Amino acid sequence: MARAALFDVDGTLVDTNHLHVVTWWEAFRQAGHDVTMHDIHRAIGLGSDDLIEHLLGKDRDKDEDETLSAAHTCLYGTYFERLPSLDGARGLLRELASRGWRIVLATSAGGPELKALRRAIDADDVIAGVASADDVSEGKPAPDPVHRALELAEAEAGDAVFVGDTVWDMKAAGAADVRAVALLTGGIARADLEEAGARAVYGDPAELLSQLDTSIFAQMERGE
Repeated sequence: MARAALFDVDGTLVDTNHLHVVTWWEAFRQAGHDVTMHDIHRAIGLGSDDLIEHLLGKDRDKDEDETLSAAHTCLYGTYFERLPSLDGARGLLRELASRGWRIVLATSAGGPELKALRRAIDADDVIAGVASADDVSEGKPAPDPVHRALELAEAEAGDAVFVGDTVWDMKAAGAADVRAVALLTGGIARADLEEAGARAVYGDPAELLSQLDTSIFAQMERGE
């Protein structure tokens, strides 16, 4: 079986989390909901339906969900042509691929948004597959996206590492019995990421790349 390096995208490879915060805040504001940016930030990483439920509750008017999601998509879409990849993201994927790791993305994004994110990463030649929102019935923190990513990588959970930036990423990886590595680029505190299951925490993709030879990836390459 192959070794698989599974990656979240938003906030992990592309610097988009705060764009999501602002655009979700505006979508809620337009619909008459007073939701703080702090609370929205903590919910980033969830799929749209789960994020809305997390912030507005189960007793909300669910008929409004589609309008809220569409407003966020429209507002966020204005940034598609200038989404910035995070420092070291492209180099990290290429280096892991050169070491024999199969690179698979696991993201709640889909459609045009996913295309924009992949364009920002600019590493399609080493990406073996993408588990997107279109492929699973439940998003993170459920393990479904990670399970799908493992299928695409043709790898077992014990031969994979999942890299993400939110507690939802860490919980999804843990639920799938996959080792989790966290980055601080999503703006979530180190302690929260570790409590959610991160085996190691790095500042950004560039720091992980610079320390790859002492990371969980290298340990697995040595059979440890």
